[in-house]
Formats: sequence, structure tokens, C-alpha cells
Amino acid sequence: MSEYRPPVDEMLFILDSVAGIHAVAELPGCEMVTSELARSIMDEAGELASNVLAPLNAKGDQAGADVRDGQVHVPDSFRQAYEAFVEGGWGGISAPETYGGQDLPQLVSMPVQEMWQSANLAWSLCPLLSQGALHALELHASEDLRRQFLPRLVSGEWTGTMNLTEPQAGSDLGLVRCQARHENGHYLINGQKIFITFGDHDMAGNILHLVLARLPDAPQGTRGLSLFLVPKLIPDENGEPDRPNNVSAVSVEHKLGLHASPTCVMSYEDAVGYLVGQENQGLPHMFAMMNDARVSVGLQGVAIAERAYQQAVEYARNRMQGRVPGSAGTVSILRHPDVRRMLMEMKSQIFAMRSLCYMAALHTDHARRHPVEDRRAWHQRRLDLLTPIVKGWICEVAIELTSIGIQVHGGMGYVEETGAAQHYRDARIITIYEGTSGIQAGDLVGRKIIRDKGRALGELLEEIGETLASAEALPAEDRIVAEALRDGLDETASTLDWFRRELGNDDDLPGSVAFNLMMMLGYLCGGWLHARSAVAAAGAADRQDMQARRVCARFYAEHLMPQVAARARRVRAGAANTMALTEEQF
Repeated sequence: MSEYRPPVDEMLFILDSVAGIHAVAELPGCEMVTSELARSIMDEAGELASNVLAPLNAKGDQAGADVRDGQVHVPDSFRQAYEAFVEGGWGGISAPETYGGQDLPQLVSMPVQEMWQSANLAWSLCPLLSQGALHALELHASEDLRRQFLPRLVSGEWTGTMNLTEPQAGSDLGLVRCQARHENGHYLINGQKIFITFGDHDMAGNILHLVLARLPDAPQGTRGLSLFLVPKLIPDENGEPDRPNNVSAVSVEHKLGLHASPTCVMSYEDAVGYLVGQENQGLPHMFAMMNDARVSVGLQGVAIAERAYQQAVEYARNRMQGRVPGSAGTVSILRHPDVRRMLMEMKSQIFAMRSLCYMAALHTDHARRHPVEDRRAWHQRRLDLLTPIVKGWICEVAIELTSIGIQVHGGMGYVEETGAAQHYRDARIITIYEGTSGIQAGDLVGRKIIRDKGRALGELLEEIGETLASAEALPAEDRIVAEALRDGLDETASTLDWFRRELGNDDDLPGSVAFNLMMMLGYLCGGWLHARSAVAAAGAADRQDMQARRVCARFYAEHLMPQVAARARRVRAGAANTMALTEEQF
């Protein structure tokens, strides 16, 4: 497996010229945020990623995680890497200062997360889940719970999990059976949860589980769920881990990828828990964690695609095979046009994917920190709209790109020796966990377009139109960028008009077209962000890195923007033939 090189310059270009870090620096508490600060943080985080985490990726995949003597064990090297993570204070990079964090904006912390995910996706899932638990507790837990548990989560001494799924309740959380009953100032939790990432491990001193469970008199369905904090070890009066709670990992799953990340079956038998927020409001409280996690999984798509791309480029540069016109002898396959096609598809798509994630981070910062309520609401609408596209479109594309990475390697990509196959195996889950692509698409169409009456989407299309106006002034050689964006915007607008007209005529229409509508908007957003890049790069046309970004924008316009029209055509096909067969005909 190749080394990992954090793409700091590319990340900083997006922060500066596509997302706009200067806008975050105007927010309360972010006045000291600059490109220079971001670079210094990213350089230091890159050291951990490339020197500590990346070398463990293949080893962890081979070693895996297992259960011995009732305890889940991860590779020893993972535990040592986590100690370095805690010593560096990385667990609190975006956490509140009140509980020991650095309170940096998401736009700065997101590239750091991406580095860790690229370097070692299996390992990175542990701090990722802790950050989600931290945010949910910060928003909804009582002050007593926050004081007792948040400092340890922020420091990384303790880790967190999210416990939703049960054997009979996958995406339909209304079927959750896990029970809770009140007793002596706390609650006792009983039930089983499955697919719990890092539900147990030996890297930290305690694990805090956020568990959805149902009180005895709770309503049926999702409205009867409450959220509980259930520690693996119950703290004493001084906050130190004291006695074992009645929670255990029954087993770990044997998976296609992410072998070193323990996915646990968890058992709760009168386990002591503490109510987080209000009774019967567990799902809304958990959504704070779930929505953060969905954006983070989109970022995983960027990260694993970047790792696959870097390895593919290195292999293509060094693999001597065949001849090309004008060559005197055997050349590296990087000279072959079809290999160039594959690498350009990877490179240009990763830029679009990364830019969309960073835009989501920008809107997260404004939604949480902007002093004006109306502006916070505007940014929250945009974030809500982008979240299913970030999760759905990016993850779908990431699987395609890791597959292309194998193809670049040829036969060597199909064997484990090179490590290319691991990237594909690790990536395959990202379209499934934290809500499948179909769930993301349904959320986009049902909640963010139909229920919202297209308000947030209209605001996004208006902003894309403003970028188009700027792109119209690009030099002649870059004119294809504006032309493709104009065509994509027109195609999207006409398709959405068709969808609104047809909406009341067929109950199956939203569910049948949602996936392709989501993918259409994803490719459109990619073209929009490449156009922003081309406009910024045109101002420094003499620099090779800027020339490369303009070429990538042109390639995306020519090769990927036609996907907008293709997906639009699939949307306008409607539901008729999707739903035409009887169940017996399948």
C-alpha cells in the first residue's frame, strides 16, 4: 500500500477560494481564524495522519478486531495511535472551550478529519463517533451530565457511540424494542443493539453509549423513543470509572471491509443509564448526532477516494507497460490515454466532492455561530438541503472511484498485495450506514423539497446562477465550464418544474425518482464548485497548480456534467415502469 500525503495545498485552496474561510473569520469566536492558522493545524494533523495512522491501515485490515474474555480487542498499534491522538489534544479541536476544547470552526476541523479518514478509515471511526456523541450531549443533556461526562469526551480519554439499530429495527426505528424503566434516580436499560461501531474496544478508559430505548408508558413508534447515556463503567462520586455496568459486547461482525473497526452486537441487562433531554424526544435529540454523522460519512467518501487516487497515481507512474505514439520504448502507464481518463475522473470528482463537504462545514459554522437569527436560519436550511446530497451523492461516487482505482492497477488491483482492494472494501459500507442512499434521497425529496416547497433548493439554484454569471467572463479556453453549468442549471430547473407538475398524479413518483434527482443535484453542485474554482484560478493563470485546477474544471464540465442531463432524463421517466411488475414477476 502506498504512503499517504495530505493534500494540504488543495484543501487550503478550497477553504480560501471556493468555500471562503474569510466569511467564517467574521463569526463570533472565530476572529483569529486565518489561512495561516488553518495551514499550521493541518500540517501538524498531517504528521499524525501520514506518520502514525497511515502505516497501520493495511496491518489493521489484516489483524482485525476480536472478542476475548468478554472484551473487544483492536490491534495493539491502534491503541498506541489513539494514545498519540489524546496526547495531541485532537479530540477537542472543535469542542466547546467550556469543557476543555479549542472551539475551532468546522471549516478548519473538517480537513483534519479528512486526513485521519484517508490515512486509516477504520481507526478514524472511533473519534468520529465520540464527536457526534459530544455534540448530542452538548445540545440536549442536563448541565450535571455535561459537567460529568463532556470533559472526558473532549479530551479523548473516553469515547462515545450511537446505539440505534436492533435486529428487527434497521432503518425503521419505530420498531425499536429496547426498554428503559426509572429506578432510584436513574434508569435501567434492557435490550440488544446491533451494528454498533466501536461499541467496545480497549483503546480508552470508558465508553459512553447513547442508546435509544422505550419507557413503559411511551407511545408506539418513533414518538415513544427516549435517549439515554449508558456508560460502560459507572463513575464514582469523583467522576472516575468505578464499577462495570451491565453492558457487554456479545460479538463483533465479520465484514467485507473496515476489519479493524469493531462492529458490535451490544447487550444491555438492567444497565444503568441517564436520561438525555426529555422523555419521548429521543429521536429528535439523536438527530443532532445523526446529521453530523451523515456529513462525516460523506467526508469519508472524499477521504477514501483520495487515498485510492494517490495510490493509483503512484502505481501508474511506476508501472512500465506498453508503448504510446512517439515513445522509443516501454513507458509508464501514466502515459496511456485511457489511464489518464480514469485518473482525471478520480481527480476532478474528488475536488468536487471535497468542495461540497467544505461548503457544508461553512454552513454549519454560520448556522451555529452567526449573531443574526435570520442568517442562522438561512444557513441551516442550506445545510439541511446539502446533507443528503453530501451523504448520498458523494458516497455513491466514492465507490465508483475506488473501483476505478483497482482498474488502474489492472490485475494487481484485484489481489490484496497492493492494498487497492482494501480501499474499495472499506468504502462499500458508506452508502449503507447512517442511512442508505435511498434514505438520503427520500429525505432530500420528501423533507427538503416537497415539505419545504422548494425554498432552500431555490436559494441554492439562485446562488449557482450567480456563479454562472461570474463564469461567463472566463477566458475562451475555459468557456466550456460556463456552458456546461448553464446547460446543467437549465436542465435541473425544467426537471424540477416537471416534478412539481406531476407530483400529485402518482403516489409512487417521489420514491421512484428520488435517487436520480439526488444524483442530478450532486453533479450540478460539482459543476458549480468547479466553476468557482475556475474563476479563482483564472486570476493566477501563470501558476501550474492553478492551470491544473482549470484543466480539472474543464474535464468535469465535458465528462461529468452530462450526468445532469442523463439523471434528469431518468427522473422524467417517472414511476410507471419502475413499479409495473407484480411482486410475483420478480
